[in-house]
Amino acid sequence: MVELKTAAEVQAMRAAGRVVADALAAVREEAAIGVTLQGLDAVAAAVIRDAGAEPVFLNYHPNWAPSPFPGVICASVNDAVVHGIPGDYRLRDGDLVSIDCGARLAGWCGDAAVSFVVGTADPADVALVEATEAALAHGIAAARPGNRLGDIGAAIGLYARGAGYGMLADHGGHGIGRQMHEDPHVPNEGRVGKGMLLRPGMVIAIEPMLIADGTDDYRHEADGWTLRTATGARAAHSEHTVAIGEDGPEVLTR
Repeated sequence: MVELKTAAEVQAMRAAGRVVADALAAVREEAAIGVTLQGLDAVAAAVIRDAGAEPVFLNYHPNWAPSPFPGVICASVNDAVVHGIPGDYRLRDGDLVSIDCGARLAGWCGDAAVSFVVGTADPADVALVEATEAALAHGIAAARPGNRLGDIGAAIGLYARGAGYGMLADHGGHGIGRQMHEDPHVPNEGRVGKGMLLRPGMVIAIEPMLIADGTDDYRHEADGWTLRTATGARAAHSEHTVAIGEDGPEVLTR
């Protein structure tokens, strides 16, 4: 069931989204050679706590996971696409880092992700991050009332495939509101004009996950959470929480 949010509820989600945006900005500022992923997790935790919000990733335990998630952020490095656990790994020069963060404020959730390179950047990694951000922008642009979920997936997929990148198989975005994950599933590939009709008041998280070598397959790390590319290729992840407004998409995690 898809819940349509009122204007006041969207505004409350915007406040939650601002907390997430602030946490991601603080993590990106702190990320440097030698900093541990645990250290980045602590930075995000402090921002969320100081805002009077709560982290929604910490202790999240979906039925497919062997254990609750132990971090405030997902911190995925190089060939890790998503769901990386923030442990004692120290960032190295040239690491490609993807940070995913969610928070709940006054009962409403925000969810966003960003990718960046630490230290000296390989041009191929820069291009991958830029393409992932561009794929997200294409998806957001298609999130207009009267369009359908397939239009979002088509916009993301056609851009990513056209640029020569793969996309993490079997994964996409989701509805969001009082819970981090709500209906509907938001695909990263689709057919124009197909799928659920987009209506004002819908709020969704759009999140393309691109893989550098054009492949889509992945493997599970032994921790039961981290997803790595099957070939060892690098990956990037970009995400925003987006409300379908009367006049078009409204990004709530800017």
